[in-house]
Amino acid sequence: MNSKIEKLIKQFAKLPRVGNRAAQRIVLGLLQDKTGRAAALAGALMDAAENVGPCPVCGVLTDRAMQTCEFCCDASRATGQLCVVRDLADVWTLEKSSVFHGRYHIIGGLLSGANGVLPDDLNITTLGSRIAAENISEIIFALPNTVEGKTTQHYIMSVLPADASVAFSELASGVPLGGDLDYLDDGTLTLAFGGRKAL
Repeated sequence: MNSKIEKLIKQFAKLPRVGNRAAQRIVLGLLQDKTGRAAALAGALMDAAENVGPCPVCGVLTDRAMQTCEFCCDASRATGQLCVVRDLADVWTLEKSSVFHGRYHIIGGLLSGANGVLPDDLNITTLGSRIAAENISEIIFALPNTVEGKTTQHYIMSVLPADASVAFSELASGVPLGGDLDYLDDGTLTLAFGGRKAL
């Protein structure tokens, strides 16, 4: 196999949920396409790599030209509710379901001793200042219903300022043990948000 093609396949295979066989199909499809799709994809990737970065407030990926993301800029989302999620895919899932209209806080992973993920590796330290600055009255945990998710949730609750008058809640029925948000349908998410329980 051509070394350049093999190198490209290896790069695609490193992407989440893309195995070697799928990477081969993607690469061959792009290289055999006559419409210029490969060049357009390469250009879009370079543009995103250079101009997209995390919002300094919540962690949502946004255009670096903006000071903050669309969610943090939207005054109608200043509801006093802050939803803590693992990553941007969870934000997109919740937005698609239209069950939440407050603001988000992406922590960027889950605590895991086995995987070497420690508190300093996550976006947790700014949560305390956001509670005061944005008049947060409720923090909703929309983390995976796993051991790592629960461990992360309890850690966050333990390190927030003791004088912060904020209620904690988590998604309720409909989220199975070990479940991730991006695998749930809109109806299940609506039930989980509507029936969230206080912690």
